[in-house]
Amino acid sequence: MQHTRTWSDVYGSACADFEGRAGGHAWAVAAPPHLAGALAAQLDALDGKGRVLLVVHDGLTPLLAALREADPRGVLVVAERALSSGPAISVPARMVDDAGGIEYAEGGEYPAWTGADDAGAGAGECAAASAVASLGVPVVVSGPDGVRAALDAWMDRTPHGR
Repeated sequence: MQHTRTWSDVYGSACADFEGRAGGHAWAVAAPPHLAGALAAQLDALDGKGRVLLVVHDGLTPLLAALREADPRGVLVVAERALSSGPAISVPARMVDDAGGIEYAEGGEYPAWTGADDAGAGAGECAAASAVASLGVPVVVSGPDGVRAALDAWMDRTPHGR
């Protein structure tokens, strides 16, 4: 896929669009800053139709805002390791006021989730995956080195995905 633009949103999240061949679906990849280093290269090497939005977020509110706007077919969450499911979580409420001059609320209750893949990875807590599940959007959780392979596999098993 080809990197077409980069921007920062109102929450200070770094966002980038990657465009593939015509058709296909809109996907999203969500990563915290400390795991995002090699993701652009993996997305550049991805061969598929549609587009991928990369969101490098610091917190769940910025992630949820970006996903509501993008309305992706599915979200690949980047975590320390691949996971296949996770429990419901509670994120303590707090106000964040260091994101480019705006103040916003962070926290809430997020549901248990089951991955949309068949990778057979273990279960574990992942706040970002629970947040994605709260939107009713399919989620896959991958380690940072497995993003391209996970997206390739997801596109292959999705009608009109490749």
